[in-house]
Amino acid sequence: MNTDYVVVGAGSAGCVMASRLSEDGSKVVLLEAGPKDRHPMIHIPAGIRSLLHHPVVNWNYSSEPEANTGGRRIHWPRGKVLGGSSSINGMLYVRGNRADYDGWAQRGCRGWDFDSVLPYFMKSETYRNEGDNEVRGRSGPLKVEDYRTILPLTHRFVEAAQQAGFAFNPDLNGKDQEGVGYSQMTRRGRWRGSTARTYLAEAKGRPNLETVTEAVATKLLFEGKRCVGVAYRQGGVDKEVRAGREVILSGGAINSPHLLQVSGVGPAEHLRSIGVDVLHDLPGVGSNLSDHYVTRVSHRVKDLISINELARGVRVAREALRFVFRGNGALTFGVTSAQVFCRSREGLSSPDLQLLFTPASYGTKVIGELEREPGMTVAVCPVRPESRGTIMAGSADPLEKAVIRPNYLSAEGDAYVMLAGIRHTQRIFAAPAMAQHSVAELQPGEPIESVDDVLAFAQRNGASIYHPVGTCKMGDDPMAVVDARLKVHGVDGLRVVDASIMPTVTTGNTNAPTIMIGEKAAAMVREDRAA
Repeated sequence: MNTDYVVVGAGSAGCVMASRLSEDGSKVVLLEAGPKDRHPMIHIPAGIRSLLHHPVVNWNYSSEPEANTGGRRIHWPRGKVLGGSSSINGMLYVRGNRADYDGWAQRGCRGWDFDSVLPYFMKSETYRNEGDNEVRGRSGPLKVEDYRTILPLTHRFVEAAQQAGFAFNPDLNGKDQEGVGYSQMTRRGRWRGSTARTYLAEAKGRPNLETVTEAVATKLLFEGKRCVGVAYRQGGVDKEVRAGREVILSGGAINSPHLLQVSGVGPAEHLRSIGVDVLHDLPGVGSNLSDHYVTRVSHRVKDLISINELARGVRVAREALRFVFRGNGALTFGVTSAQVFCRSREGLSSPDLQLLFTPASYGTKVIGELEREPGMTVAVCPVRPESRGTIMAGSADPLEKAVIRPNYLSAEGDAYVMLAGIRHTQRIFAAPAMAQHSVAELQPGEPIESVDDVLAFAQRNGASIYHPVGTCKMGDDPMAVVDARLKVHGVDGLRVVDASIMPTVTTGNTNAPTIMIGEKAAAMVREDRAA
């Protein structure tokens, strides 16, 4: 099979690339390792809990046991389906902070400052609520809106945060990110708005775009140091697709560096150690892994309804009817209904903490399993972690999962930020609007007064909120993998377009920034072709 462009991975960035590159008649083949997005729970927002361990639409990765996770493996769900992780995530729309992108530009990523990326955020979205038209888009494929149904418990949290000193922010994706506000979601009507159901749907029927599902990429094909195609396995049969112009890697922060490594592009010493012939020594491939690692503060609730009760008994049937006939109610919920962006200490130029409120509480044995009694939770997230890990191929076999070592909380400063976040959260729960509805603190449930206390708590209860980035980072330093045009250093015909190119993780959830990266990359591919 021959085409102009091969895009590997139909996730948050890959669907954007396939849709945009096929707009002008260019031939595009989009490879996706998973199936079509037919599973019904993908499309019902509250169905996320059934997808976190799903054996078909989820890669179900896990990290290696490490000291700061108490020797536990941390579950890393990643989408293995059309739409990628945008088909199984919590649907939060969070752009990040201006300082994130200005920081990228200061690291040598020319053209990635906030003013340069803002047009691509705006191009990507149709924001359906009130907002500043100077920063919010009104005609993009991605439909973004506020929660349709908000439980009183969420209103009380927003009120309590203001009582604790955090200013109300009507649009956390507006000109200023800081403060407390209600969450925004990516969806189409009552349904999930994945990139498959937005971008890819807009391209449906184009004869120049072919989407190939259940096609696991096994190797990049090179002639000399030019990438000319991709080998993949589908239904047990090995196949190839050749690209006349470029190959675009959009496999995400795990799969993109892994495919590069098993194809001979990566740190030479490591590649030789696992029996891979070195095509190009690129030491940064798989390094610079950054992720958001959280601890949770949860309380038992009185006198108000939480999601815990709505998910059981006769209330489930009532909520299902609300969803079918009105398009609202608990089945339209994502994960986090309100958020606080704040600073761990005075003197910082922008927030380094995200406090994510959910009107629910969870058991400790099964990820996503709701408790039977009413509860509420805040995930305390240091959003600019200094800790860095790696993702490395464990063997030359492309079908063997990569080895994930996040190295959480290895930078001492991250634990100090988490300590500050726990204290901020406890102040909010102690404010009158929340205190009247709290029976008791469930977690931590013991004093957290020092960094050692934080580390001990995180070892027992810390978890990822699934925002891995940085393993093919953009830049011009010796550990950079791609340049500012997202071209892989040292080879031709190959770009990486996904969250792995982020030099640092953004301040908040990473789906919206990854979609922006896809929009900007598609424009750059077209510009470079014209030049």
